[in-house]
Amino acid sequence: MMSQSKSNLSIEKTKQSRIDQVDFSNLFFGQTFADHMYICDYKDGTWHAPKIVPYAPFLLDPSTSVFHYGQAVFEGMKAYKDDNGDIFLFRPTENYARINKSCKRLAMPEFPEEWFDEGLKELLKLDRDWIKPGFGNALYLRPFVIGTTAGVIASPSKEYKFVIITSPVQSYYSGDVKVLIADHYSRAANGGFGAAKAAGNYAGQFYPTALAQKEGYQQVIWTDDTTHEKLEECGTMNVMFRIGDTLVTSPVNDRILDGVTRKSVIAMAEKMGIKVEVRSITVHELVQAAENKTLKEIFGCGTAAVISPVSAFGYKGKEYTFERPVQTYAEQIKTAILNIQYNKTEDPFGWRVKIV
Repeated sequence: MMSQSKSNLSIEKTKQSRIDQVDFSNLFFGQTFADHMYICDYKDGTWHAPKIVPYAPFLLDPSTSVFHYGQAVFEGMKAYKDDNGDIFLFRPTENYARINKSCKRLAMPEFPEEWFDEGLKELLKLDRDWIKPGFGNALYLRPFVIGTTAGVIASPSKEYKFVIITSPVQSYYSGDVKVLIADHYSRAANGGFGAAKAAGNYAGQFYPTALAQKEGYQQVIWTDDTTHEKLEECGTMNVMFRIGDTLVTSPVNDRILDGVTRKSVIAMAEKMGIKVEVRSITVHELVQAAENKTLKEIFGCGTAAVISPVSAFGYKGKEYTFERPVQTYAEQIKTAILNIQYNKTEDPFGWRVKIV
């Protein structure tokens, strides 16, 4: 991780909070933003003068490199408030490390961990009232980095902007989803940057997902780019399969994001005595498990929903359903992780980090 001297963070507080204009009982995910944001610019080979300012648009030249060559990476995190009003982050060092891993893969400068940590904590202190207690309520945190050099020459940007914006959110549950297994389009390729949390990875998913939705499916289960046989991710999430009493999930590689929630699900499952296999799983194996009724669960896992259950999958014109147990692994694991995030139980893993 990059280290840099003291940041000399400056803070400009908003003159008038917008919090009274927000209906916290009726939030749409990622569409309402808190009062402040953190900004830091990279010029002349170093990061300069981080600041917290009122949330507002910023100006960019039409030729700004991010618009043309896509140097953009981001993270997804949440801050939680317990019943005592204390604020917590969940495994933040994983996000610090991953955004810099993503930056490195896209030839972007790494951001100092100390500055990330300081900026995020000060931002949460300022906007603490935007974090509501209660299961499901949280402040979604979106750190991102973009290339900001003006000019359309095809080369890495020389200037960058690091930003953190925050958004109050409610419990994220859209019901069970049906998924279509991809047999033509791919999310990422060997040697590519599927393991980076880069904007382009998400843009490339929208069209195949729209095609799946026309067939009555909400998401796509992505397969490897070479054979389209290995199951990899589900929509924008990592994916888990319960076959018999074993959870199976693909190992991370060039094509698969190393999800923080994925790691947490694996660790929690193992602590609960659930057998976990991290290995390749093929479409053939999944279809066979559905047909012989050993397939018990499929669920995606990610920051927004923690766990998103799948009720059926489609493949080459046929839909496969399966009967889930009354007590699912998905619900047991999700509840255990939420209890840690909201400071309801002890944290044997050391994942919960108290802010204020």
